[in-house]
Amino acid sequence: MLQSPLPPHYDQGVTTEDTSGEPREHQQDTARTALSPVFRSLALDSIPVPDYADVIVLPVPEGGPSDPRIWAQTIFSPQSMPAWVAALMGLRQALVGLAGINRAPKDVFAVSDVRGEEALISADDTHLDFRCGVAFDAGARLLRVTTAVRLKGRRGRLYFAPVRVLHPLVVRAMMFRAAARLRRP
Repeated sequence: MLQSPLPPHYDQGVTTEDTSGEPREHQQDTARTALSPVFRSLALDSIPVPDYADVIVLPVPEGGPSDPRIWAQTIFSPQSMPAWVAALMGLRQALVGLAGINRAPKDVFAVSDVRGEEALISADDTHLDFRCGVAFDAGARLLRVTTAVRLKGRRGRLYFAPVRVLHPLVVRAMMFRAAARLRRP
């Protein structure tokens, strides 16, 4: 588990980049200055041109930790998974062998790196490379999960077709469950 300082260019979350070249009178005046969102995440740093990517943001109430490692571990903990998500994960484990894909190891969702406000989960296999950045902005009380996937060949595309549809629902459910677990005293 590496823990390194942020590179000078690294900025958590979503920022805006002025593409107009014109000076702004007011910081929030985005309509006149053609500001474009810039998304930064360890997941997208690792897979800068993904075949699939999503970003899910959940506001969380006061209380609970600010450590992104704890958020990542809780989100991906079997105890935090809703029953229907655990059932889908079990079904995945049972069926992937039929497609010639390896079963996921128990530690597939282990945190591999933490930088600043974000923890990174990395998993590479024969059919895809997976990155998940779990970030917590303590000031804004926002939990953000960024997923980036690089598909490998026909097996990867076949495997990911149903996952693509379900992934946002699964991640959002896991985030809500983790927020509820970490909010408890």
